[in-house]
Amino acid sequence: MQPIMTVAEINRFLETDFPQLGGKDGGYLVVDVAPGTAVLRLLAGSQHLRPGGTVSGPTLFALADVAAYVAILAHIGPVALAVTTNLSINFLRKPEPGALFGRARILKLGKRLAVVEVAITPDDEADTVAHAVATYSIPPRPTDATDLPGTLIP
Repeated sequence: MQPIMTVAEINRFLETDFPQLGGKDGGYLVVDVAPGTAVLRLLAGSQHLRPGGTVSGPTLFALADVAAYVAILAHIGPVALAVTTNLSINFLRKPEPGALFGRARILKLGKRLAVVEVAITPDDEADTVAHAVATYSIPPRPTDATDLPGTLIP
């Protein structure tokens, strides 16, 4: 499956439709899309740390969720209403602050559901610090004017 959105298009979409992520200022940046995959980078700074100086679990969870979403968007286009229906994560190693990468791989991309696996690694890719599997619900796309919300069907 070939991506239909570029890295620049996805970053622009996230900045306009999901400003709460903070874009580059929040540390998130899409760095690669390829057939069936996408990579999201998070520069984990002080706002992402828990006591003890390690990157927090909620930060890793968010990185996995957004990376899965990015992989799906790259392959279906800018569908803002695709939503997470399930996400399971395993925390494997203690991540240090700095660059972390959510490396997403689409396992299934159907009309209504997508399943994506995400490995979170540090900059050097040496060790996976967390592994997640996410399921997303994809809303149906309108096929003509009668399918649009608010349209009366004669």
